Amino acid sequence: MINFSRVPEFDSDMAHLLKKYPSLERDLERLKTALKTIPPKLLAGTFRISDLGASVSDPVYKVKHFRCESLKGKGCRSGIRVIFSHDESTEEIRFIQIYSKNHAENEDRVRVKKYCGCC
Repeated sequence: MINFSRVPEFDSDMAHLLKKYPSLERDLERLKTALKTIPPKLLAGTFRISDLGASVSDPVYKVKHFRCESLKGKGCRSGIRVIFSHDESTEEIRFIQIYSKNHAENEDRVRVKKYCGCC
């Protein structure tokens, strides 16, 4: 059984984005449902982030095809990105960052390293 958690900064990201995209919590629940049935490495539109360094032991993924109901007509090309790590030994998925491409082009690698085993 997969357990989900969020880092504090993720909650802050969500609060900021919820003002513009009110369906975001429901959209994230839909992603969780998909992750319960399909391993992250096989989920369409999800890519593993490389070059994070040897100290990052758990795989880290970026969801590029995130469907947001608040963006009608965009489908999975909403521009919303979700970054998460997957601890395969404990079956925990930790949500690290959510952002819109309108506000940031790439993930916050410092934050990723902070929560994924970097000293």
